[in-house]
Amino acid sequence: MILFTFVKLDLALCSALPFHTKPESRSLKEVQCLNLMYAHIGRQQSWQSSSKAIFRISPFSLSWKEAFQISDNWPGYSLDLFTYPQHYYGDLEYVLIPHGIIVDRTERLAKDIMQDIGDNDIVVLCVLKGGYKFCADLVEHIKNLSRNSERFISMKVDFVRLKSYHNDQSMQDMQIIGGDDLSKLTGKNVLIVEDIVGTGRTMKVLLNNIEKYKPKMIKVASLLVKRTSRPDGYRPDYYGFEIPDLFVVGYALDYNEHFRDLNHICVINDHGKAKYRV
Repeated sequence: MILFTFVKLDLALCSALPFHTKPESRSLKEVQCLNLMYAHIGRQQSWQSSSKAIFRISPFSLSWKEAFQISDNWPGYSLDLFTYPQHYYGDLEYVLIPHGIIVDRTERLAKDIMQDIGDNDIVVLCVLKGGYKFCADLVEHIKNLSRNSERFISMKVDFVRLKSYHNDQSMQDMQIIGGDDLSKLTGKNVLIVEDIVGTGRTMKVLLNNIEKYKPKMIKVASLLVKRTSRPDGYRPDYYGFEIPDLFVVGYALDYNEHFRDLNHICVINDHGKAKYRV
């Protein structure tokens, strides 16, 4: 057990609380206090203990390709620690990923993409509607990095719209119901930007459709990858977070067109599902 001294945190309840370094040994009070501090910061933060050792307090662990993996038993953050639209009060279970962490992780993905495919002209194919916020932020980060780098990336953004969910259930057949003529992708370097990959079936169908037009290169960036009981063996080239098999909303991810205006990624509760069911 280690007694932490917290820097620049005026949280009297937590400042003198001893924490177990092993997560499985922590009491409910310790977990709640860590959640409070983590939400107060809004991103990963290191604190120095009296023994001068540095510990990183986070619900995340690193997995394949250094993506953040959120464990199945992660209880999330209390909604009381955040601001969010009042019209969603009572509709959410908890905050899974705060907005500040999303922004920081997206910036890192932009850096990885820049390192891999810099010096290329890229067609960014944004999957609407859930991917538009992630795509806008990712493209902006890439542009900022490109402006200050010798490896300049010229980008054009196009859009495609897919339909693979009815209420909270994934449908067997994916519908491509929008977007420009995919034949324009012939011979181009394509970066598909998606909000979430579940079974992988939807993305495989889209990739098969695009590959018919013989693009020069296809890469896929997804903000989220969901661990499901029926995975299709597909993983995107870049992704931000691997999450449990939960139906999540916010940061443009919707439930029947609701919750897109929510900045954090949250888990919807049964009341919210019933309220907005169609």
